[in-house]
Amino acid sequence: MSVVQQTVARHWDAMRIIFSRKGFDSAAGGGPSPIVAGRPISLPIPAGVASRTTYGDLGLGVLAARASRGKLGAGDLCHHDPMFREDGTCWFGQCGAAQTHLDRQGVGLGDVFVFFGLFREERDDGSRGDPHHRIFGYLRVEEIISLTGGAPKALTEAGHPHALALHGSNDVIWRGEGRQAERASDTLRLTMPGASPSLWLRPSWLKRGGLSYHDKPERWNKRGQLQSVARGQEFVADIGRRKAPREWLGQVIAAIKAS
Repeated sequence: MSVVQQTVARHWDAMRIIFSRKGFDSAAGGGPSPIVAGRPISLPIPAGVASRTTYGDLGLGVLAARASRGKLGAGDLCHHDPMFREDGTCWFGQCGAAQTHLDRQGVGLGDVFVFFGLFREERDDGSRGDPHHRIFGYLRVEEIISLTGGAPKALTEAGHPHALALHGSNDVIWRGEGRQAERASDTLRLTMPGASPSLWLRPSWLKRGGLSYHDKPERWNKRGQLQSVARGQEFVADIGRRKAPREWLGQVIAAIKAS
């Protein structure tokens, strides 16, 4: 069965939330994405395979140069993905081991990606806040487009990097309703205040065994903290039909949509 066929066969009232790591960090780009005047601005990672979009095209040249300590600038190509559209939708490409993991976890239509990354506040006096993980956008999956037979014209014309060149034999685009945050709300912060970025104050509904790649018992403690893994892109929480995770997700989406 194809990815789409597997998805259609699922029970529509079950759901998965995917914590999807994206944007600059110490390895990709060289530093945190900035929070400027209270707005989180996720910097796309440098282009690896295909791109025709520069940081300058996105108005991010100065911010990319500052975050990368001058290694990148307006003229450098970036991997513009996820791509948030003016019509309130999002196009997100995935492939390789990360896409295989999503397949094995049964991710499909109706599931929700919450995109998070490493951020740091840029203050007016030139000082900076603490680096921390925070959610900056979401995508509610409405369509899964396999790119192995070629990319739809709209994706190619928009310059989506996964449409310009096949990134893997299982390359797909996840499409659906999606927005990025305009404010750095406390609701969207994952990192514990004063802690290293990977130490999260986890939602009360998220417990050991409920998040892929986080099975080791030492990652969870009784104080409601989670030591998130250092590497990896897609962490899946199968919430089934539970009410509490849906309420948490509703609060997250409301915070992202707030202007």
